[in-house]
Amino acid sequence: MPEDKIEIENVNKPGKSERVDRAKYQAMRKALLAALPEEAPGLTVPDAKEALLPLLPDNLFPQGATAGWWLKAVQLDLEAKGVIRRAPRKPVHLYRLAAS
Repeated sequence: MPEDKIEIENVNKPGKSERVDRAKYQAMRKALLAALPEEAPGLTVPDAKEALLPLLPDNLFPQGATAGWWLKAVQLDLEAKGVIRRAPRKPVHLYRLAAS
């Protein structure tokens, strides 16, 4: 696999993976984990996006471009890997597990 790509999972489609840009994935992963609290209920997805936008490098996400798509892709991958979890409430609330 080329160094500039990384394979990600989707909690909603077990066994299926996709290859995406490594730099964007890693930047979003770092920002999302920094933004999410360790306790439930955590943050709603819009609140998480608002909190992580200032943490994203502008060269990869100029003015937050495509951040919503990358947030969802990283969210689903981290859920599949057991790094973050959804709280049992609506709308979706996310929090990170202490070991992440």
